[in-house]
Amino acid sequence: MDKRVLVTRRIYQQGLDLLRSRVGQVIVYEEDKGMPVEELCEQAKGVNGILCMLSDKIDARVMEAAGPSLQCVSTLSVGFDHVDLKECKARNIRVGNTPGVLTNATADLTMSLLLATARLIPQAAQEAKTGGWGTWKPMWLCGTELADKTCGIIGLGRIGYAVAKRLKAFEVGKLLYTGRTEKEDPENLGTEFVDMERLLTESDIIVATCALTEATTNIFNAETFAKMKDTAILVNTARGACVDQDALVTALKTGQIRAAGLDVTTPEPLPTDHELFKLDNCVILPHIGSATAECRTVMSVMAAENLIAGMTDQPMPAEVNP
Repeated sequence: MDKRVLVTRRIYQQGLDLLRSRVGQVIVYEEDKGMPVEELCEQAKGVNGILCMLSDKIDARVMEAAGPSLQCVSTLSVGFDHVDLKECKARNIRVGNTPGVLTNATADLTMSLLLATARLIPQAAQEAKTGGWGTWKPMWLCGTELADKTCGIIGLGRIGYAVAKRLKAFEVGKLLYTGRTEKEDPENLGTEFVDMERLLTESDIIVATCALTEATTNIFNAETFAKMKDTAILVNTARGACVDQDALVTALKTGQIRAAGLDVTTPEPLPTDHELFKLDNCVILPHIGSATAECRTVMSVMAAENLIAGMTDQPMPAEVNP
């Protein structure tokens, strides 16, 4: 196929092999860091497709640089808020993403982050490394259990439901959720659809796995933190912009909530001098929700398949704006 594509980061070999077997020219940004926008625009000139990352802003500037040859943008992510869909539609550019394939990896990470936060695992590991591990003390490094807790999930999509299944195995008491619509419960987990007010006031653990929309931007703010239990734990593996981080700092410092675990922040990466890093009751990870070799391999192949289909007028495995 006489096409030219740009891949904005090194991806797993299976995805690159697929592209190279079907596409005439594959340009890969070999640096393992974000592609500067100036270089992105320069390398995009005349390409037929762009395989981008969540950290790449694909807007009118990039599309204008690419020119009328650009047929498809394929993002190696479930989220697509970094792609200007309106501009793509106006230019008749197809957009694909990689939903479904990262469900288990992200749900596993969500539970890992919850357990790390609830059981004070980072603090415990640090104490063991730095000599703080002395004689056994009955009240030292005591976290909280998940059993019998009320858990609230914001956004019971694929990932949210996978988290609910894992929570059920820990014998939680209630599984509440909220979102735009009531969802089916195919595995009879006992999930209960409630309004946001009830979820906030009743939940011991709140997990955000929602998409970033106008309604979910800063959904966790000073007002919502004030409604939460002072023993509540917040875990966010959705998007950083779902949380007002200044309000979260205040809530954690004043004991308005017990703790928070974040795999996503605003911005990313979060500056190392940010106030959240100074808090013992906040665990922050560098956005590794889908970071398993298995998951990233499948994502790479799916993103390549989307790109190829998008450039050949074929049905895409996952199209955002059909």
